[in-house]
Amino acid sequence: MNRHILHALLAAALFGASTPFAKLLVGELSPVLFASLLYLGSGVGLALARLLRDRGWRPPGLAAGEWPWLLGAIGFGGVLAPIALVAGLAHTSGAAASLLLNLEAVLTAVIAWVVFRENAGTRIVLGMAAIVAGGVALSWPSAAGEGEASLIGPALIALACLCWAIDNNLTRKVSASDALFIAGSKGVIAGLANGALALALGATLPPIATVLSAMTIGLLGYGASLVLFVLALRGLGTARTGAYFSTAPFIGAAVALVLLGESTGPAFWLAAALMAAGVWLHLTEHHDHEHTHEPLEHRHPHTHDAHHQHTHDFDWDGREPHDHRHRHAALTHKHPHFPDVHHRHGH
Repeated sequence: MNRHILHALLAAALFGASTPFAKLLVGELSPVLFASLLYLGSGVGLALARLLRDRGWRPPGLAAGEWPWLLGAIGFGGVLAPIALVAGLAHTSGAAASLLLNLEAVLTAVIAWVVFRENAGTRIVLGMAAIVAGGVALSWPSAAGEGEASLIGPALIALACLCWAIDNNLTRKVSASDALFIAGSKGVIAGLANGALALALGATLPPIATVLSAMTIGLLGYGASLVLFVLALRGLGTARTGAYFSTAPFIGAAVALVLLGESTGPAFWLAAALMAAGVWLHLTEHHDHEHTHEPLEHRHPHTHDAHHQHTHDFDWDGREPHDHRHRHAALTHKHPHFPDVHHRHGH
């Protein structure tokens, strides 16, 4: 299996598994404060991991033109989306909200295809449809019998999904950069923003054990998951990564079966079949044509493969992969590829 596909599925597994664990803490703290602690756990934990990895502070190496993309992603996904979600949940049932959250994958793919011109063949579109249908099937039974909700709640949740979809596509623009820095920055800023909102709404801090539990869940389910998500974006593009990540609701439901002793029904197995079909369609995709690489300069860990035939202006010990800013000359060739950081060309 392609390692970037594995990154996307592991990201979904960590995020999906975090939901039933988070459910164990529901009721012990306010929703906005809970979101703040999840994000802070992610941000602080990843910042410490980065300091240990680099043996101190090291500049992230983002080019000047990449900072607006990162700040935009943090603003939409880390600040606006959680606020819209919390506001929408106040006017929407949990079951209806779980259905609406499937919009994120759809909107992510639509923006990638329409705005950023990311390639999508028939198998990718059908796979996305199957995975999203699986998410709908998974949450549909619990929505049965719910009364009608006002339009403002669903509209706000749809807005949150749109913000996360924009976040995913903006993060794609900086996915070649340090994944720990990207994910850690999102966590710290989103955590502080949501924490300030929670305190403004009158929230009080719970016992330290609850705080540490929430932050640990955030570190794994939000932080490590987001690092893997960024690595998947680097190699797969936005639409494909979003599709694989959409298996998270099924993974969360499967973990809940074991952790919380919840029962299954026909919808669970229907969702499993639909999502498995969608993942299979994506795994069996074959995209191969002659394409031209325009001159490009960026920085990311790499080996000297067909796309990295460059010289060095510094002493190099020969170890690979290594990380430095490098320039790609124009190149035309043919081979199977994904819309990764080197293949974001038109068709």
